[in-house]
Amino acid sequence: MKILRLPGTSAPGVTAMKILIVEDDRSLMEIMTAALKKEGYTVECAPDFRTASEKIEVYAYDCILLDIMLPGGSGLELLARTRKLNTRVNVIIISAKDSIDDKVSGLELGADDYIAKPFHIAELSARIRSVVRRSRRDGDFALKFGNVSLEPETGRVFIAGREAELLKKEFSILSYFMHRPEHLVDKTVLAEAIWGDHIDQADDFQFLYAQMKNLRKKLHDAGADVEIRAIYGFGYRLTKIQDK
Repeated sequence: MKILRLPGTSAPGVTAMKILIVEDDRSLMEIMTAALKKEGYTVECAPDFRTASEKIEVYAYDCILLDIMLPGGSGLELLARTRKLNTRVNVIIISAKDSIDDKVSGLELGADDYIAKPFHIAELSARIRSVVRRSRRDGDFALKFGNVSLEPETGRVFIAGREAELLKKEFSILSYFMHRPEHLVDKTVLAEAIWGDHIDQADDFQFLYAQMKNLRKKLHDAGADVEIRAIYGFGYRLTKIQDK
């Protein structure tokens, strides 16, 4: 299955919250999608375990609406995988199974909230706003790793307390890794996440290598205590620089 194109980055200071709906009931998925898009959210959908797993591995979301019972696997397993990726995404479990055991299992695995079917869209929207507010308490919207701080909403990056100037693709690459610190990233997956369908026009990965070389140099020159390390034969990992 080909990974779908990553939506274009909004202009600095203008952003739409990105939501992934993981739901196998197509009619419910369509209702939720239409309602959330009307409220200004960017919405993507996954009808089964495999599609959802691929999307969560590759893309960054602000909130995932996650059904427990899915074709091909369990929503709870997806939740566990999401947390292992070190992502800061908010997760709201949506399930017809309104049992205490499901709620406890989901919350113990790191879910931020739980809502049982059937529900009103107004309640769902309120739950989304609530979990996002909690995750953004104290007004800190930045992704931080080492002495690098990246602000997705403003398009700004600070290294060792000083603002760094990055090109759009460099920012997108760094943002991808900042959502997944210490996570090994396949170069093909990275290329598809950043360039989308345009990757089909390339004969090799020289376009990725060039952008990565420039970004790694900028991190080094700015005094970053983290680096995007090349893992021979596989890809890259954003990791902290070990003291010599």
